[in-house]
Amino acid sequence: MYIHNLSKENSILNSFISEIRDVTKQKGGMRFRRNIERIGEVLGYELSKTLNFQTKTITTPLGLCEMDVYNNEVVLCSILRAGIPLHNGLLNYFDTAENAFISAYRHHKENPESFEIIVEYLACPDLNNKTLILADPMLATGQSMIATFEALQSFGTPESLHLISVIGSQEGVDFVASKFPESTHLWIGAIDKTLNAKGYIVPGLGDAGDLSFGEKLQK
Repeated sequence: MYIHNLSKENSILNSFISEIRDVTKQKGGMRFRRNIERIGEVLGYELSKTLNFQTKTITTPLGLCEMDVYNNEVVLCSILRAGIPLHNGLLNYFDTAENAFISAYRHHKENPESFEIIVEYLACPDLNNKTLILADPMLATGQSMIATFEALQSFGTPESLHLISVIGSQEGVDFVASKFPESTHLWIGAIDKTLNAKGYIVPGLGDAGDLSFGEKLQK
């Protein structure tokens, strides 16, 4: 797997990530969602540099102009509900992309420190020979990414695969690297060292879904 950790270079991205981590700034849902969206835009821009480009002749009001534009058929797939702001940021840049959505969530059994990933709702176009961008803001254990990719298998085989995350744990990154095809690209804003006993990234930022949309009742 090709791992693109954008925190290794200084950029405005670090400012957005610092705000979503900061307990004094992350409490306003709209600001938190907008920062996730902006992070998606930055990650999407960096990803776009690896796409296929072809030269097209563009007619302007004053003449003709040759431009190199990407020609990949892109499908954006996000994991509900936390992935919605990240999806919107990517869609701002890949505005002609097809879209897929999947619900993958942690189901805690009797032991609150153990869980399984449950996949329920799934809507997806044909993936054959397309560029699949799979987005999940928090790459903690990596199990949600794996479960989502497995659920998408019946929709076809993409030509190329990109994973997008805002923050990940080293353990989660290592896990998906061992499970996804070697040609997969991971674009990530920051990689933290550890997970706690409940499988949350430390220092991380907390629950991205709750911070975006409010706390949920556990069933």
